[in-house]
Amino acid sequence: MLVEIDANGMINHARVKSARSPEIERGRRTGAITGIVVHQTDADTSASSLNSYKRPKANGAHFLIDTDGTIYQTAAIYQRTNHVGPLKARCLAVGAAMPCALRDYAKAGVEGMHRIEMRKPPSDRYPSNMEAVGIELVGRARLPVGFKPIGEAAKWPLEKQRGEYGIFDTPTAAQNLSLSWLVKALEDSMQISSSEVFPHPAVSRKNPTEARGANWNLPVPTP
Repeated sequence: MLVEIDANGMINHARVKSARSPEIERGRRTGAITGIVVHQTDADTSASSLNSYKRPKANGAHFLIDTDGTIYQTAAIYQRTNHVGPLKARCLAVGAAMPCALRDYAKAGVEGMHRIEMRKPPSDRYPSNMEAVGIELVGRARLPVGFKPIGEAAKWPLEKQRGEYGIFDTPTAAQNLSLSWLVKALEDSMQISSSEVFPHPAVSRKNPTEARGANWNLPVPTP
């Protein structure tokens, strides 16, 4: 399913609303786009995220999908945005399929692992900010009913407790349908492999429930 993408990297299609925020763009990419990373906003409404993207030096992804399925394009595809974070070692997840110097990772830490990964070609690691298109789904992480922190966590502010122990909303059926349409359109129009689409926690150290209910493999009508 091909869609028209203009010279600036904006999709021209009735299903995609332009809400471009140059504040989240960090300069034109210098390499090929090789993957897609699916996120959740940790916000209750699309308006709160769209407004936050207008702040100076804000961070965000290229697309935002509202709970009703509305797709907003918030950054040009050919622009890099900061949405991935420090990379995990892909070779540790796939084993013998990729070369992996285990000793290099033993004491590397989060930033050290990221530096090791970024020395590899994109084909041997997860897509970073430079190679990945980011898609955000509106959805909040909420503390479980009756949650009572113990130990040191009991001293944390509520927001820190929520960030650590919160469970993200399950995406709506409308969000997953729109996500499936958008992922298919990007795969076909930009020649991105279906194996290179990831939920955010797979590629970086994030709340493991983020995008856990996201489904980008639903059948969708064309165009």
